[in-house]
This record gives sequence, structure tokens and C-alpha cells, in this order.
Amino acid sequence: MFKKLWVLLSLMLVASMLLTGCGGAKAKKFKVGMVTDLGGVDDKSFNATSWAGVERAKKELDVEGTVLESKQQTDYATNLTQLINQEYKLIITVGFLLADDTADFAKRYPDVNFAIVDNNSLGDNVRGLTFATDEAAFLAGYAAAAATKTGKVATFGGINIPPVSIFMVGFEYGVNYYNQKHGTNVEVLGWDTAANDGVFAGNFDSTDDGRRLAETFMNEGADIIMPVAGPVGLGTAQAVKERGNAWVIGVDTDWTVSAAEYKNVMLTSVMKKMDVAVFDTIKAAQAAGFAGFKGENYVGTLKNGGGTR
Repeated sequence: MFKKLWVLLSLMLVASMLLTGCGGAKAKKFKVGMVTDLGGVDDKSFNATSWAGVERAKKELDVEGTVLESKQQTDYATNLTQLINQEYKLIITVGFLLADDTADFAKRYPDVNFAIVDNNSLGDNVRGLTFATDEAAFLAGYAAAAATKTGKVATFGGINIPPVSIFMVGFEYGVNYYNQKHGTNVEVLGWDTAANDGVFAGNFDSTDDGRRLAETFMNEGADIIMPVAGPVGLGTAQAVKERGNAWVIGVDTDWTVSAAEYKNVMLTSVMKKMDVAVFDTIKAAQAAGFAGFKGENYVGTLKNGGGTR
């Protein structure tokens, strides 16, 4: 009797070890950490969309994922240090403004893999995640020129950096192409590609600035506005909703979903599929036999469906 019981217990122990690992400890999950730019993970824009890629990976790839929010630029290095100390295997930084800190940490920790949204690769162990958003913004500009009743449309940015201005360039080209094809003279307020300059809020978080700029543009006759400024744009949408007789073009995500309270004033959205790029990056890094990013750059386009639409 006791011999049979001992054999049964031994078999159960072996089975447990096979399921949990030879040492009896549960196998560790692949750890992915994300550091947001200013605006936070609930910005309904590029931070939130990037984090959605990690959340998808947590469900479909069974990885461990965490996000550290940056309230100011001095938080970037602090957050990166925390993830390094906690031995995260892949660290994703969100935004052009994190480039310097990402490059610094990637150089100091060559055994850790990094990816950065809205910037080219910064080293052999860094994958750049970039997007041809001018393609989709061109279509939005064309649609705006076709829809305007006043003959004036507008756009503005948060900060004058390439991932922001690329939207504005594409938007203006789309308007100009419509004018060329239809003999119209729709005017773009807020951006001049030839001068490489325009109107900027100076931040990505003040909805008051978004409201103020929207009111200025509407007072100047614009009836369609495309804010490229994260949560700042929500202030624009609120001003347009209150004023009426105008439209907003969302960016980064589908604003009829992420900011559904403004869906009645949304003309369209220029979507940048950062969630797809982030998920694919995690999947690649987690795969057996992964040999490093080797400084590669991902470019999301209309054609490959991973960038914009």
C-alpha cells in the first residue's frame, strides 16, 4: 500500500517539474517595458495606441508588460533605469523626444533590446518604428478641401518635430492637389511647407491651448481643423463641438472610437498604427532564435497596412 502511494507521489512530482521547470519554479515570462512620452498612457493618442500593442501581446503572446508614464522629460532616464534594473528584455520608448535617452541607454546596455516609436534606429540593439503618415494626411487634406464650405482649412501641431510636421506637410499637399485638379483655391491656415513653419501649441497636453487655437482658426474662417498634438487636440474638438458648423480631423487613432464624445464633429481620422508596429516588434523579439534587431527600421505605409490609413 505504502509502496504504491510512494510511486504515485513520485509520478506527481515528476509531472509537476515538467510543467513548471526542472527547479520546480514557474517559467519566467518574456518581459516588455514601455516608457511613454508626455501626455500619459491615457492620452487617446500615440501613447495609448502604442500601449495597445503591448496589451495585445500580453493576451496573444503571453508576455509580461508594464508601462511607466513620463510627466516631464527628466522622467525618461529615471523610467528607463527602473526597467533596466528590473531586467526587462525589451524596452519600447514612445516618441521622438525620447531619442537621446534611448540612444544613451542602448549604448550602455548592449544586451538589452530597445524599440522607439517615431524615430529611426539608434543602434544595433534598437529597432526604429517609423510611419509614412504624410500619405494618409494627404488623403485627409484632399477630403478637407472637398468638404470645406468656407474655402479655408487649418492644421496645427504640438511641437515642431518631424513626426508632427509630416502630418501637416501631407495635409497641405492634399489640399493643393485638390485645388490643382478642381480649379479651386482652398487656403491652408497654420502650416507652410515652403517655410517649414506653422502654428504650434508648444506642448502635447494642454487642452486649453487646443481650444484657444481652434477658436482663432474658426474666427479666421476655417471650418475644418486637423490638430497634430495629442490630447491638445481634444480641446480643439470641444471648441468645434460648441461652436458648430465646423469639423475636426483626428490623428494617430480613430477619434470616433477613442474620443467618441466628439464623433458628430469628426470628418475623418489619419490613423497611425503604432499598435501593429509595437506588437510585431514584441513578437519578433520573443521568437526562438531571435538574433537582435541589427539596427533595422520599420516603416508603416498605406501599402503595407501597418502604418496609416
